[in-house]
Amino acid sequence: MIELAGIIILGILAQWVAWKFKIPAILPLILIGLLVGPIAAEYLSEDKTKWIEPIWNGEKGLFPGESLYYFVSLAISIILFEGGLTLKRSEIKNVGPVITKLITVGSAITFFGAGIVAHYIFNLTWELSFLFSALIIVTGPTVITPILRNIPLKKDLSAVLKWEGILIDPIGALVAVLVFEFISVEGDSGFTKTAFLEFGKIILFGTTFGFTFAHGLAFAINKKLIPHYLLNVVSLSVVLLVFVESEIFAHESGLLAVVVMGMVLGNGKLENIKELLYFKESLSVLLISILFILLAANIDYKDLTLLYNWKTVALFLIVVLVIRPLAVFTSTFNSSLKLNERLFVSWVGPRGIVAAGIASLFGSKLIKQGVEGAEYITPLVFMIVLGTVLLNATTARLFAKIVGVFLKKSEGILIVGASKISQLIGQYLEDNGRHVVLIDSNQANIENTKNLGLEAIETNIYSNTLMDNIELNDVGYLLALTASPDINKYAITKFSKQFGENGSFRLISPEEKKSKSKKPNEVLFSPFGDFDTLNTVSRLHPNIHEVEIKDKDHYKKVFQTMMDDTEIIPLFLKDNDGELHVISSNEAILDKIKEGWLLAYLGKPINKEDE
Repeated sequence: MIELAGIIILGILAQWVAWKFKIPAILPLILIGLLVGPIAAEYLSEDKTKWIEPIWNGEKGLFPGESLYYFVSLAISIILFEGGLTLKRSEIKNVGPVITKLITVGSAITFFGAGIVAHYIFNLTWELSFLFSALIIVTGPTVITPILRNIPLKKDLSAVLKWEGILIDPIGALVAVLVFEFISVEGDSGFTKTAFLEFGKIILFGTTFGFTFAHGLAFAINKKLIPHYLLNVVSLSVVLLVFVESEIFAHESGLLAVVVMGMVLGNGKLENIKELLYFKESLSVLLISILFILLAANIDYKDLTLLYNWKTVALFLIVVLVIRPLAVFTSTFNSSLKLNERLFVSWVGPRGIVAAGIASLFGSKLIKQGVEGAEYITPLVFMIVLGTVLLNATTARLFAKIVGVFLKKSEGILIVGASKISQLIGQYLEDNGRHVVLIDSNQANIENTKNLGLEAIETNIYSNTLMDNIELNDVGYLLALTASPDINKYAITKFSKQFGENGSFRLISPEEKKSKSKKPNEVLFSPFGDFDTLNTVSRLHPNIHEVEIKDKDHYKKVFQTMMDDTEIIPLFLKDNDGELHVISSNEAILDKIKEGWLLAYLGKPINKEDE
């Protein structure tokens, strides 16, 4: 009882430490696991026992026999399903081919490169060397996401790393199980037949089960066949059912099945998707906390001593500085990614829970089978996991600045409210090369916005989900355009620090519009442009026009003309470089106006003589 409670308490403590110091949680989790496991047994415990013993003599402990690995497998399935839910097709319209090559060509280069290096450095057999290389193919979403949350990057660059981290997990597991089969099956001909059979079965059953059950669950949810209070637990049970059923038909196909299931549900028209995602996210945090402590504590101190030599450093440096860059540069050749972006992707490749979990499983099984050198597998993989996490957690932000992918000025725009007027303004901004994201709690507004080709997120601004959304890392402007003045003011107060570093603006309220006092600097557009006025003008004249400005005085004349017309609302100024400037109550921009600037406005076209 004490051990179970201790794991949860220490795990959540580690998560808090990670949040406080903005590091991936896997780092303190593994360190705690090593402390209460092998380190405690060697230096802190009088009777040389671990403070937390996952397995003791193969039968005793928290998880007797192979029950630890069953728990690990089920937990990983939930974590990957949650990751699959976050994968949106709209994120990769520009970088889809890059991601495809990274998880295919990049995986092959890592597999063969790391296998050859491990063979010659540690004198492992070719079979064990390639098992090790298969296990380190994966870059885990559990460590990529916390790193990306703390670094403002272009949306496409974040999408590449996030998608690679989630999709490559089942691929790494697939390759690892094929190598494991090779070690377990005697004779090359036997392996060849088994390998092709296993590969086909994994692809077939993984995709089929994932796709079928995803549509079945979506149908049940949308048709209200599941009561609301059972929604999350039923979804959890279906995920576990899909994983177990797929595993029964094809060993190691379960991971692929749950990722496919998550992707289908995440990209479909599923009601309550946000609620389901919140629940799975909280559950994933708890499971990750437990898993890493258990797996790290399960390592024996004598296994750690195997790595206490120069060979370990050499293997790590070659994997990080040679093999990972080679895989990335080969996969991104002739792609849309720039050189500095390819360098950053090469640097950020931390391994996660799938590598650690499967390494523990296969390593112990091979040791029981008496395979020579099998004792190296688990500690070597943990060395790569811990080393890459430590390296990336401490240097990714600095490296982003060095290579120039760190966004010094976030130009993305977050629009609160996805009404018709927000869609119109968002479309104009998108057409002018800005990354625009609209948020709303109204599902119909979100669907209409997406149908226009704009990025939209269904969320409630009173929740904290936006704070951790890595797709908003490049957002630096905040425009609150809802019909509710209270919501607009709340959005400015809550999100201006994170999303409004270059400016946070809102619509004027009806009370402020009537008042003769000075308008707040955060008020958008004209001092008369409240939501009702904007809505009326956009309904009569749903177009945004541009008029050329000659100088500051000319701007004032044209602006006044627009103020005198109830069917025109000035919106933005566009300078000679195409940069957009928000028109607000703060008139500091007036001194920067030069000949050739454009004034964008909503409403009817103004007459030539009024320009």
